[in-house]
Amino acid sequence: NSSTGSWTTTGAMSLGRALHTASTLPNGQVLIAGGFNVNPLNTAELYNPSTGNWTTTASMHVARQDFAAVVLPNGKVLVAGGYTGTACSNTAELYQ
Repeated sequence: NSSTGSWTTTGAMSLGRALHTASTLPNGQVLIAGGFNVNPLNTAELYNPSTGNWTTTASMHVARQDFAAVVLPNGKVLVAGGYTGTACSNTAELYQ
C-alpha cells in the first residue's frame, strides 16, 4: 500500500522463479514470464491485481532468464535475448 508504506500478502505464483520479467498489460494484469528455477523457464503467469489470483498462460517458445521485456504501444509484450542455460539468445517473441 503506497499510502501507508506497508506490505500485504497476496496469492502465490504456481512456480517459484527468479531472474524473470514483469510487465503491466493494458488491462491492468501483470505478465510474469520466464526466469530461473533450477533451469531457465519458458512458462508464464498472469496476476490479476483485482482478485489477487494467478493463472497460467501460454509458454514462450524459448526458455530464458535474464532477458528484456517491454509492452509495445499495441499492447503486445516483446521479449528478447536472455540466457537459455547454454548460451545467450538472439531470439525474440511476442505475447499477445
